[in-house]
Amino acid sequence: MLVEIDAASKETIGDQIAAQIRGHLVSGRLRTGDRLPSARDLARSLQISFHTVLRGYQTLATEGLIELRRGRGAIVIREIDPGRARLEALAREFAQLSRSLGTGRDDALALVASHWD
Repeated sequence: MLVEIDAASKETIGDQIAAQIRGHLVSGRLRTGDRLPSARDLARSLQISFHTVLRGYQTLATEGLIELRRGRGAIVIREIDPGRARLEALAREFAQLSRSLGTGRDDALALVASHWD
């Protein structure tokens, strides 16, 4: 199966879908040109709302990894370098932690910049 949902996870289902597809892109299981299951088919197999699947797909589209084509589904348009994937995961985690601690964007970016050299 392409995606499995963890009901006990703190991560939203849409985010779980996006993360698992990202993982398949990193591992090479999914490649440029591959077609993802339709949102309706994946939702049906996971027994969730297709809008939830679309949220996960939209996240990937915003990241430039897939293209959503009306009537044709979702197609992989970019693979992920494993090193880049690790950086993106750490950046997401850092941003989430910074927001939860009340740190503003500028302060968080300044913190990263202070460790650059």
